[in-house]
Amino acid sequence: MESNAPSPACDCLAHRFGNAADGPDRVRCYGSDLTEAEWQVIRPLLPVPAWLQGRGGRPEGYCHRVMLDAVRYVVDNGVKWVNLPCDFPPFRRVHAFARRWQVTGLLAELHDRLRDKVRQKEGERGCCVGVGAEMLDGPLHRGGGLRPALGSVGGRELCQ
Repeated sequence: MESNAPSPACDCLAHRFGNAADGPDRVRCYGSDLTEAEWQVIRPLLPVPAWLQGRGGRPEGYCHRVMLDAVRYVVDNGVKWVNLPCDFPPFRRVHAFARRWQVTGLLAELHDRLRDKVRQKEGERGCCVGVGAEMLDGPLHRGGGLRPALGSVGGRELCQ
């Protein structure tokens, strides 16, 4: 399949093969935005959209990285979807994107893979897994973020 844009600003599938290249580029200005290193880890884990595999649907019009930045903004700042800043795609699109990935289990799979990478990195350094990995093991609360660990009893983490 050929790319729509000769030199996309982003290397996500929506930019390369969808309609995301038609819109303006978003300036990354929030602390919750993905860094380039984080994006390089997450990008290969993202699924190939159904429309790209010939299973129907329309090409996506929004950059996957921008959509993930929007979801991280909501989780990090604890705002309502409706209060998403205007430099992100419309909140209904972002919410539908996040909900679709939650229902299909992709968010849990991303969480598990990223947790495993943190554990591998900690193991390579020769030290035991620290607080960061304990936090990644904490159960999710309804807002989508992680509950901080309070400690452990009998090898099980206690959360708020």
